[in-house]
Amino acid sequence: LDPTYFKGLLRQIKCYIALGNLTAASRALEELKSRDTERTTSYATENTNITRLRELETNADKDMVKNDYRKVVYIMDRALELAPACVQYKVKRAECLALLGRYSEAQQSANDILRNSSLNAGALYVKGLCLFFQDHLDKARQHFLQVLRVDPDHTKARTAVKEVKELESMKTRGNSAFTSGRNDEALKLYRDALKICPQNKLTNAKLHGNIAAVLVKQKNFNDAVKSCTKAIELDGGYVRAYVRRVTCYQELDMHEEAVRDCDKLHQLEQTRESKQRLRDANTRLKMSKRKDYYKVLGCSRTATDDEIKRAYKKSAMKHHPDRHSHGTDEERETAEKQFKEIGEAYAVLSDRNKRTRYDNGEDLDDPTGGMGDIDPSQIFQTSLSVLCV
Repeated sequence: LDPTYFKGLLRQIKCYIALGNLTAASRALEELKSRDTERTTSYATENTNITRLRELETNADKDMVKNDYRKVVYIMDRALELAPACVQYKVKRAECLALLGRYSEAQQSANDILRNSSLNAGALYVKGLCLFFQDHLDKARQHFLQVLRVDPDHTKARTAVKEVKELESMKTRGNSAFTSGRNDEALKLYRDALKICPQNKLTNAKLHGNIAAVLVKQKNFNDAVKSCTKAIELDGGYVRAYVRRVTCYQELDMHEEAVRDCDKLHQLEQTRESKQRLRDANTRLKMSKRKDYYKVLGCSRTATDDEIKRAYKKSAMKHHPDRHSHGTDEERETAEKQFKEIGEAYAVLSDRNKRTRYDNGEDLDDPTGGMGDIDPSQIFQTSLSVLCV
């Protein structure tokens, strides 16, 4: 009605700025300037705000390229102070929150946008991104496909759909190879899957866990520990990775590390199973600090009574002091020490009650295994008479 209405044009500029439409705001401001060159102070604030918002947009784009998402969130917060109704700023902020792993905040921001615009492609993409990073691949794919139905040219959604499909395919093929015993093939598939989306921490944690499972199957416990550690670094609450690392530590006789992990597991789970696991790990630690009587006799933990007797006879004959009577003082001392340990081992392992308690990690009444003042040679002679019957 009145193209020269100054206040109307100024309010229009304010609205454009609030919406983050800087192109329209600049155009309207130039028009206002051309119509009224005298009241420049009246729109100085708007002119400053437009310039400031352009600077913030430029800086945010640069930091986005650098993957400095925390800084982008800060910049968008400053921009929204000047343009509180700008959906573009809100979407970018929500996306960066998702990339920072702040999923609840990101989803809340996306939902706020969708309440006013249910088909906003950017907000739908953010919700899909949150699902993707939380390892809900199927639901994430559905959200990304919905984005593409709304905006077929949404490049990020198209890329995300491709990544989800590749991850699902490689995980499925890797699992199939693992269950079929094709371990090397499974390792390659899991490792290739890790390259698809390095930012997806939870999915990649599971992939590292799968790699560890293959390595355990191959008895490569050292590398399995490394893979479990990588999984835990990505997901501090990944119970299965802790459990698997406990197994590896115990296979490697790293019992203190196993106890530490079991303690962490019990803090995470607070279950009977986790309590028992911690108790068992402490028992193993305790046992690891004692003499390994099975190792002393040179037999396995599953050895039968007869196998223990034969192992004792063989070891005792080999290290009997009489066989080393012509050796040096050091050799005789070593032989006597070994012979005594052999006698101690046999005294415990040949007694079913003591052996059971030893296997369970219980303290034996006598730290020498019940030998007391008994001469080990007596046990040797007794054993020989038994074996000769």
